[in-house]
Amino acid sequence: MQFKVPQFIDIEDKVFGPLTFKQFAYLAGGAGFVYISLKLLPIYLGLIIAPIFGALGLALAFMRYNEKPFIHVLESFIKYNMRSRLYLWRKQDAPKIEQVIQKQNPEREKLTMSKLQTLSWSLDVISPEKSKK
Repeated sequence: MQFKVPQFIDIEDKVFGPLTFKQFAYLAGGAGFVYISLKLLPIYLGLIIAPIFGALGLALAFMRYNEKPFIHVLESFIKYNMRSRLYLWRKQDAPKIEQVIQKQNPEREKLTMSKLQTLSWSLDVISPEKSKK
């Protein structure tokens, strides 16, 4: 039995003519904010704010920055500006290597020269069963 494997799954479907649903929603939202700002605000304030909403709607719908949608850039910008950026650096003495090793393996014994020689000798000696093979 053969199955069809879907391809191009990262491309959104065009719902409204050449626009995807997200693009249409961003454009409709921008147009709605432009209309509301022109109708509810005084004319001098509306003429200043309406182009900002229109440009934001167009940017959200069509602009890509580093192959990412503009909404990701806008989200990162807002998060960056909302967080505090106070970084303090206090120099600390670096721990000695032996202390770090002991913290990583507290039950590990120190390898003395006699233990090392015993281990080396046991590795060098070949049992008679293994030498016949």
